[in-house]
Amino acid sequence: MQALYALFIGNQSLEHVLQTIVKPEFHEDSFGRDFAERLFLRTVDNRSRTDDIIREHIANWEIERLATVDRIILQMAITEMLTFEDIPTKVTINEAIEIAKKFSTARSGRFVNGILDAVVLSLEKNGELKKEGRGLVDLPARQKRGENDKREDDTLPEEDGAAPRESEGPVQPLTLKPASDSGEADNKSPKKRRIKRPGKKKDM
Repeated sequence: MQALYALFIGNQSLEHVLQTIVKPEFHEDSFGRDFAERLFLRTVDNRSRTDDIIREHIANWEIERLATVDRIILQMAITEMLTFEDIPTKVTINEAIEIAKKFSTARSGRFVNGILDAVVLSLEKNGELKKEGRGLVDLPARQKRGENDKREDDTLPEEDGAAPRESEGPVQPLTLKPASDSGEADNKSPKKRRIKRPGKKKDM
């Protein structure tokens, strides 16, 4: 994620990012380095396609207004879903949520969760999600789920806008830091509606 941030926001060259960020991080782990390089390069190559998929699931919200880190996390996760057949979608979503919680706003974990859950259902319905071997682990359970049968903590943008926004001021490339333990977001975002399982009654 930090390598993609450096490439897209820091205006670093692809080769420079590979040599200075990706490879040093995994210098003693050849397997991890190979995976990181492939995910990095495939995310770059599929950026236009993943952005189109993201747009389909943030109705009435401009993708350019999403928090940069959230957008990159979504691009990376969707690329992994589409191009790594042996990785279960549940693993991809869980890792994306954890990255969002660590590096983005207080609300980003739930936002990323809701968007990716909807993306998986859409890709399955359109026959675009190709999994094999270990990647098939959680597909049968997901295929039984309906559009309204989502986890209680999933959230999606409302029409008036509820996606995490960019903070004001200039971007500082390569200075990403984990979000503070206090859980306070850098920006106050509009309230989101909570998607609940059918049949359950719970205060909003």
